[in-house]
Amino acid sequence: MSADLTAVARDLAPTGPLRASINLGNPVLAQGTPQAPTGVTVDIARAVAERLGLRLELLCFDAARRSYDAMATGAADICFLAIDPAREDEVAFTEPYVLIDGVYVVPEDSPLSTVADVDAGGVRIGVKTGSAYDLHLTRTLEHASLVRGDEGVDVFAAEGLEVGAGIREPVTAFARSRAGLRVIDEPFMQIRQAVGTTRTRSPETVDFLRELVEELKATGFVADALGRSGQRREAAAPSA
Repeated sequence: MSADLTAVARDLAPTGPLRASINLGNPVLAQGTPQAPTGVTVDIARAVAERLGLRLELLCFDAARRSYDAMATGAADICFLAIDPAREDEVAFTEPYVLIDGVYVVPEDSPLSTVADVDAGGVRIGVKTGSAYDLHLTRTLEHASLVRGDEGVDVFAAEGLEVGAGIREPVTAFARSRAGLRVIDEPFMQIRQAVGTTRTRSPETVDFLRELVEELKATGFVADALGRSGQRREAAAPSA
């Protein structure tokens, strides 16, 4: 890595510390409490700060849209978000460090058994407002409708919807915790989680983040961080 780290540190963290926006609403990426967060995103944020010789401040939120807003408004310097066209005008992303499946949950006796079945008239899908899968389904659904709330599965259960949407691990746990539900195993999308910063940063700063993420994947750092936090090591994205 040939970047001038002093210049990168000054550009990426203009207030002094590196302020990282952490989404505790995604249990694959972060766990714990706002006072003591853990998980792969926390470990990556520490790696960035250590490489640049910066003190780290973790700003924790319960949803991706709030994590994004913190960076977009200048309250945070880096964020951990799914790559999505709706965000790319404002966010310079690295390649993904983690790949997560988006899946549907339905009542056990539902006639819906494939992703294609779900996109039909009269089908209502619960989604978490502003999530990667909310953005994706808003663009791609032609017939089904979305019902937004704090959590897709909670809206699904509370309003008696035909379908709930979310990321595989918590959706599977939700289905197992309640009788009469099943997960459609086929994913409706692959969620590409990446490190992001604002497009106002210099090309050298963005290149530094991209190169560091590739290094952390190649050395097994990301897989190890996933394993330590009780997640599947296989969720680590391959090198770009």
